[in-house]
Amino acid sequence: MASSPEFVTYVCEQVAPCGIVRSRKMFGEYMIYVNDRPLLLVCDNTVFIKKLPCVATLLAAAEVGIPYPGAKEYYILDIDDRTLSHKVVAALLPFVDLPKPRKHKKN
Repeated sequence: MASSPEFVTYVCEQVAPCGIVRSRKMFGEYMIYVNDRPLLLVCDNTVFIKKLPCVATLLAAAEVGIPYPGAKEYYILDIDDRTLSHKVVAALLPFVDLPKPRKHKKN
């Protein structure tokens, strides 16, 4: 089951105070970018956070799950907890790199 656009909008609204937020549909699901950094993965109306040391303490009690077949285990973020969501995004921003620009093929 794919994520609903309404849920993705809700996720974006929840983290909007953290920076410039946008979403991008990818493979039928969504990536949420904050200040152009890919931070939140939304699959099946669930928000996933990559298991990184910078959020390990904040999400120590969080559920974990696999967003899609073949993926590694991710933390599941309780997006309804706005305070926690903001802390997690703030912790991730310095450690997640901007995506590398795509090279365009020459014809």
